[in-house]
Amino acid sequence: MTDATMTAIAVAGGKGPAKALAPVRIERPVPGPGEILIAVAAAGVNRPDILQRLGAYPPPPGAPATLGLEVAGEVVHPAGRWKAGDKVCALLGGGGYAQFAVCDARHALPVPAGFSLVEAASLPETLFTVWANVFEHGALKAGETLMVHGATSGIGVAAIQMAKAAGATVIATARGKHKAAHAKALGADVAVDASHEDFEAVAKTHGGADVILDMVAGDYFAKNLESLKMDGRLVHIASQGGGTVELPIWKIMQKRLVITGSTLRPRSADEKARLADRIEAVVWPWIASGKLKPVIDRTFPLEEAAAAHAYLEAGTHLGKVMLLV
Repeated sequence: MTDATMTAIAVAGGKGPAKALAPVRIERPVPGPGEILIAVAAAGVNRPDILQRLGAYPPPPGAPATLGLEVAGEVVHPAGRWKAGDKVCALLGGGGYAQFAVCDARHALPVPAGFSLVEAASLPETLFTVWANVFEHGALKAGETLMVHGATSGIGVAAIQMAKAAGATVIATARGKHKAAHAKALGADVAVDASHEDFEAVAKTHGGADVILDMVAGDYFAKNLESLKMDGRLVHIASQGGGTVELPIWKIMQKRLVITGSTLRPRSADEKARLADRIEAVVWPWIASGKLKPVIDRTFPLEEAAAAHAYLEAGTHLGKVMLLV
């Protein structure tokens, strides 16, 4: 081993099941202009990583072929406002499952006071996604109601806390009594066990939702439209229940609904930098005041990335799954 190489996780054959993930030696990345090099301490495991592993979510041009969209660690090559030795968490285009990672200096944020590097690494992909989709595309405001599906996922636990910090009411849905109770403990005003309860009926009982954050789609779509108030906004960030739905135009017209969605990874570097600025300005104070706390379900050593993926795919997690480097 030399200083020019590092351990990273690769997918044998380019795509495959979780067991296709294995540690390899590759060249250490070299930062370009405006980029920092981070000695990675921890990396988040996210659904888009699974999609990439399966060959369904290729990295954007110029991004590393290896997995990993968020990390925390120590800056070893400075750029922008960062100096060597600074502790940061960062949003990446890829390559986080490794000992070192590069990123645009504008996409890094300071590790919040009192947070471990593992806790900090759980933030970027999740917070960027929730901020962009709930607060920008969904335009959630204080006094409104957010319904969030998959409420005990990494995205879900952040969405609950961020919405409450912003002064909104939260209806959370999850599959299973234990998961619903966990969502309630995180601050949800109403928690629905979607495996036994009709979330549409519950939403209507509580006056409906102004914004719905949905990662299911499929047969949730029609029920989401019924659950929304007039002028409601339905925001899609995944389609785990099926990506093709029937669109009732008259329902949308009658209720003046907005249906939207987005992905984070293909956004431009400038757009991600803008999001980072907004998150540091708004969300970091929420963290400092204790309104938003990381929820780490389980950690795995980097070399056990295959087990981490299998665990995430099993769907029993409550919060984030992390790799320790």
